[in-house]
Amino acid sequence: MMPPSFEPAMSDNPIFERTQRFLSLLKHCQVLGLRVEHADEKGLTLRLPYSEWIIGNPQTRGIHGGAITTLMDTTCGISTACVLPEFEICPTLDLRIDYMHPAEPDHDVFGFAECYRVTPTVIFTRGVAYQRDINEPIAHVVGAFMRMGKAVSLPGMEKDRGSAA
Repeated sequence: MMPPSFEPAMSDNPIFERTQRFLSLLKHCQVLGLRVEHADEKGLTLRLPYSEWIIGNPQTRGIHGGAITTLMDTTCGISTACVLPEFEICPTLDLRIDYMHPAEPDHDVFGFAECYRVTPTVIFTRGVAYQRDINEPIAHVVGAFMRMGKAVSLPGMEKDRGSAA
């Protein structure tokens, strides 16, 4: 599993725009400062900037595991927008995160996720959290997300009705 190279925000990338719009509607993600780094049909990369808000241990300045969990649940969940032709809300059914080692203080954390199987009712995702090198992951994640259909929407995502990704 390799993420694509990072690209700047581009208005001609409808998947990037869709994922960015979806992320902007999630208030807890705004508080954490999550940003879309890359999005296309192969997957999604989000950035969690290091800040005082995500410190779990004041003595070591280590990042709280809950911040990593939020990053990876959000990355996997929004990665569904990379493979679906129209926006659908897909809540988390199951999420497993295996932590490899703690995140280093004073460095941003990236989350990469891809959808590896899409069924009519469930989307299966996998990904990694990392800092400097994706080949040295902080954590591995697998998740399953329930498809609720196009009839269920979030305010602000109506623009994606009828548009192809």
